[in-house]
Amino acid sequence: MEPPEVSLDNSDAVYDYYRDHRQNLVKAKAAYWLLGRRFRPRVSYAAGARKALRDYISGGRPLVISINHLSERDPYTVSAAAWRSPLRPVIGHTRVLAKHEVFADPKMRNTLDMMGGLPVFRSKDHESSSVNAASERLIDTCAVVMARGDSIALFPEGTCNYVDHTRVQDLGSGIGHIVCRARELGADPVLVSLGLSYGPRPDPAAALSSADVRSASFYFGMPLGELPSQPADIMRVVRDELQAALDGAVAGY
Repeated sequence: MEPPEVSLDNSDAVYDYYRDHRQNLVKAKAAYWLLGRRFRPRVSYAAGARKALRDYISGGRPLVISINHLSERDPYTVSAAAWRSPLRPVIGHTRVLAKHEVFADPKMRNTLDMMGGLPVFRSKDHESSSVNAASERLIDTCAVVMARGDSIALFPEGTCNYVDHTRVQDLGSGIGHIVCRARELGADPVLVSLGLSYGPRPDPAAALSSADVRSASFYFGMPLGELPSQPADIMRVVRDELQAALDGAVAGY
């Protein structure tokens, strides 16, 4: 199947394609390995989190990986952290939600497809009721791939935090709905909260230096295999857990 144009008007075809798209495992693992060597982030864990994460992955539970968002360069450092952590076995089996605009460049799209990218049409970028329908298709797609055993990684803040790099900003409700819909299809998702810090930044909107990026600090909170039944309650847990993980990343820088 030929990759469709990634546009809002074409969202049904987009999600039909990405629902069944499979990454090239060899290329994906090689790319993550290369990023792990290039950036070498520091990775730390809440007490017991490393073993718990390994156990959940060994047990075949799909993960919902929640990460705070500080920079357009985050996907590269997150990929490096994934390679240098217990997430390594799910590389090539994880869909990474990314704003649809980055799929416009053919070369970048090839990279995103190889890395597990899944387009998101954000309401902030469109003034159309079609965004709601596309969001429903995205949630359905995430639920289907999780029911098949793949994991999902996303930045629930939805945009880069240029306000206060030590505080999680307002979250969208997507994770809560994804978890609930995946359960309806028989999946049993595990929440993994991953905090990211590039160190003290007097101006959170200032461009990161290469040294900032290479010295990123990551912190895994304790994975949660038991989550509330309602989307709003899940989101409260997501926010609290992500803030705790961010606190750990800041402290560990």
